[in-house]
Amino acid sequence: MKHQRLIAAATALALLAVPGLAAAQTFRLSSETNENSSRTQGGQKFADLLAEASGGEMKVKVFPNAVLTGGDQLKQAEMLGRGALDFSVTSAITISNVVPEMAVFSLPYLFSGYDEVDAAVAGPAGARMAEIMEDHGLKLLAWGESGFRELTNSTRPVTGPDDLKGLKIRVAGPMFIDVMTELGANPQQIQWTETFSALQQGVVDGQENPIGAVIVPQRVYEVQDYITTWHYSYDPAFLMMSLQKWNGLSPEEQQMVQAAATEAMDWQKALTREQTAEGIALLQAEGMEVYEPSADELAAFAAAAQPAFDKWADKVGDELVTLFKPETVPGN
Repeated sequence: MKHQRLIAAATALALLAVPGLAAAQTFRLSSETNENSSRTQGGQKFADLLAEASGGEMKVKVFPNAVLTGGDQLKQAEMLGRGALDFSVTSAITISNVVPEMAVFSLPYLFSGYDEVDAAVAGPAGARMAEIMEDHGLKLLAWGESGFRELTNSTRPVTGPDDLKGLKIRVAGPMFIDVMTELGANPQQIQWTETFSALQQGVVDGQENPIGAVIVPQRVYEVQDYITTWHYSYDPAFLMMSLQKWNGLSPEEQQMVQAAATEAMDWQKALTREQTAEGIALLQAEGMEVYEPSADELAAFAAAAQPAFDKWADKVGDELVTLFKPETVPGN
């Protein structure tokens, strides 16, 4: 027994003697979606890449369904900011209570397609958002994607704002309450972990979320009959770390974390877009009725949502909104 203790102590000293390599570390990563979603899978990809790069000395355990925050997805950013969590793969909506500026992504009809989104996050707009997050104790490691949010419901096809009147729609946060109110719906803010049962029991009629990242892997089609692909709001995904924990890493460890994060979220974004592209056919096969609005119908939705856009653009700040507007983003 004494001999074994001496060997363990010698091994630990040997590890510490190697420049840039500390003793083995285990981190916790929180994701509010289930293990089938591309966001959680992106977190697992990061864990696998980091373990490989560090020779098993940096391990990440992935916890889906916001179990580390008691099912409250909105607590993840707050816990990261004070160092109670290590990593999270999440979306703009779920941290906007801690980082209000992140609501810029959710402005209705700000983006019309992926090219505009990619140019924004890769340029000054994305860099500015990373700076803002650091002010809140959060280290943005890499952008991924949830996607454009689409509307589902179990009552009727939605082809224009009039069809939303009276529908109880689950939403994730305050901006969406305002948007749905302007569109004539009756918004209900509900935690995502409680949403499926709320749809199943008729507490709400519908919800809005990206196809590839949420609607398909979370099997929303089992409790919804109609989907309108109105692309009304974009939701990025991203991998972030507690800034406190980041600053505690050696430069070599930071390099490994950053490289693994970038590769993992590039993979996650590609997976999400693939799942989104294939998702419509799958939803139709599962019995959902798909409605794709015309350009004129999209314009009618956008016009109805404009008061909510203006209200939240004021809250976010003109400077940031201007950075994100497609006509001012380099490359557009």
